Amino acid sequence: MDIKLFDSELKVMDVLWKEGDLTAKQLSEILAEQVGWNKNTTYTVIKKCIAKGAIKRLEPNFLCRAAISKEQVQVQEAAELINKVFDGSPDLLFASLINSKKLSKEEIERLKQLVDKLK
Repeated sequence: MDIKLFDSELKVMDVLWKEGDLTAKQLSEILAEQVGWNKNTTYTVIKKCIAKGAIKRLEPNFLCRAAISKEQVQVQEAAELINKVFDGSPDLLFASLINSKKLSKEEIERLKQLVDKLK
């Protein structure tokens, strides 16, 4: 998978990932409430997601289904960030995250567990 989603497209995908399959009308109602989009804006973004292969359109009623998972997008976005900002080095990203904020004991423990799984 190599689908580049823009912020507006991620807003649509986030709703589908949280809610499951929805009609375009339902999506437009949710996004009108969440971000103030009108129906035409939402439909335009949905069509872009369909064209990219991120959403599958089903009938009847223009039912929208996420064709990619949130995890797939997270992995791709993380890889792009690592390549673009950290010269392809995941350890530099990791060090930056650790040094940029105070981590809670729970967050430190989760990170330790993730590192231990790699061994």
